[in-house]
Amino acid sequence: MSHKIAIIRCDIVSETCPGFACVNAFNKKTAFFKDYDETDQLIAVFTCGGCNGRRVSRLCKSIKKHGATTVHLSSCMCRGKDGEYLCPHIDSIKKRISELGLEVVERTHH
Repeated sequence: MSHKIAIIRCDIVSETCPGFACVNAFNKKTAFFKDYDETDQLIAVFTCGGCNGRRVSRLCKSIKKHGATTVHLSSCMCRGKDGEYLCPHIDSIKKRISELGLEVVERTHH
């Protein structure tokens, strides 16, 4: 089964990060994309919409209409050096994505 993948990025971090490392990891099938193959597609990259992730549900409903199966939460949203979550709203965001029937994968490139 091929996967149609979206990456959700932190809205705050997107002001200074162009998302290159996330997309590059997908293209090269490294880090948290290492189990995908050439049949898998990256179909969307978007931000959460700001704290509390206000854009997540709306955009995940939209990508699901286009066949999305999996959502990667960017490394900037996930665990930092000490194992803590960097996004204070990550549990709520993960729950909303899962409730839409999409697989949630934490992290992208590190």
